[in-house]
Amino acid sequence: MRVLFTHSYFLRFDPKQWALQQPYAPLGTMYAAAVLREHGYDVRIHDVMFAESAKDILLILETYQPDLLVIYDDGFNYLTKMCLTNMREAAFEMSKMAKERGCKVVVSSSDSTDHFEMYMDAGADLVILGEAEMTLLEAANAIKTNTTDFSNIQGLTYREHGNTIKTVHRNVMKDLDSLPTPAWDLVDMEPYKKAWQKSSGYFSINMGTTRGCPFKCNWCAKPIYGNRYNTRSPQNVVNELKFLKEKYGFDHIWFCDDIFGLKPGWVNEFADLVEKEQLHLKFKIQSRADLLLQENNIKALARAGCDNVWIGAESGSQKILDAMDKGTTIEQIAASTRLLKANGIKPSFFIQFGYLGETKEDIQKTIKMINQLMPYSIGVSVSYPLPGTGFYEKVKQDLKEKANWTDSDELKLMFRNTYQPEYYKQLHHYVQNNHRMHVAIESIQKIFSDPIKGLRKMVAVCYYIPSQIIASYRLKALERSI
Repeated sequence: MRVLFTHSYFLRFDPKQWALQQPYAPLGTMYAAAVLREHGYDVRIHDVMFAESAKDILLILETYQPDLLVIYDDGFNYLTKMCLTNMREAAFEMSKMAKERGCKVVVSSSDSTDHFEMYMDAGADLVILGEAEMTLLEAANAIKTNTTDFSNIQGLTYREHGNTIKTVHRNVMKDLDSLPTPAWDLVDMEPYKKAWQKSSGYFSINMGTTRGCPFKCNWCAKPIYGNRYNTRSPQNVVNELKFLKEKYGFDHIWFCDDIFGLKPGWVNEFADLVEKEQLHLKFKIQSRADLLLQENNIKALARAGCDNVWIGAESGSQKILDAMDKGTTIEQIAASTRLLKANGIKPSFFIQFGYLGETKEDIQKTIKMINQLMPYSIGVSVSYPLPGTGFYEKVKQDLKEKANWTDSDELKLMFRNTYQPEYYKQLHHYVQNNHRMHVAIESIQKIFSDPIKGLRKMVAVCYYIPSQIIASYRLKALERSI
């Protein structure tokens, strides 16, 4: 049986990300394709990352003539977890085109888990709920034998005689080492390499070492892996790193885990193996301030080649962190930031504005924290309620007109809060610009050791100051209008 895999993240449909040109291959899709190929299926991947429209799938539908189309989103990429409507509509369009050509259609994604009825209305025969590889394999086996009874397959939803059926939940996999290596050979990596080298001067690729997150921040949606946390062995990860280094000659790795190295002793063992194999890595991860302060995690990360750690700082107000059920403190954020810098690792912050109950004073505390700790980079967003979270339950009555962003830069506050949505959009620009200006000012001190670099930073400051004055004026005007 011929199986065509695709996903629904179109870089062109996300203007901010298209401008950045820092794409990562659909890792989750490649895992699923590898599982089916390992079990004897004829498998191909239609990668839509650089596609111009959903209609680009027509050529391979007509030439390859698959029996089954699997729209399998990359659950390791935070952009797909945002459930953007641009991507949803593209998935619907691909489903309809496949159905018109006699294909069965299976969908697995965060968005389809939340809105499975909509996906079945658009043509999906089966929607997988939760971790998908084993469910997909069993569903493909059933389709191959022309069965119409899917009731014994865990983790599915489908329609039977007009009724929506949901089977029992499937437990997540514990032995991640048993999975085959992702099907990297089914994706053309040249466009990714060219995009990275042109935009950033190096080539970064993505890898996952874990699945899930056991922490319970009440705004964080976990439709695929839930609160369970499972990890690959350090040796298994190093084996894949060696394979990828030889095959693609990458310069940088993004370990796209929600939480990297949570298992006690894992980071130290990983660092030992990296040193033993002389891999000379450069990578970035996501972590938590409290976790970084445990054991010798930061020193081990430095030994392994960690260049940048993105911390879910979220807010400079302890009141807001507690309201989020974040489980971290302002003091831990400060301590981990300083320790990262002391070990030659760049700390970066995820910042979230607009959470319920946030006041102007809370916002000012967050800006003050950024200015004092001076992270290498910041990612600024506004609170985004997604189904399955406690936060969503608190504000869902306000989501009647709009419940999802169109693209990753929309950043529209969709519920009632202290300020109107326009304020938070302007706050995003203000905080980003403020941070860039402070980074540039801090760098001017290097003018004597590196005159050219110092002059460039002075030019940057001259650019940021008037921009910041304008942003500040607009922000105060919006505050006065409330």
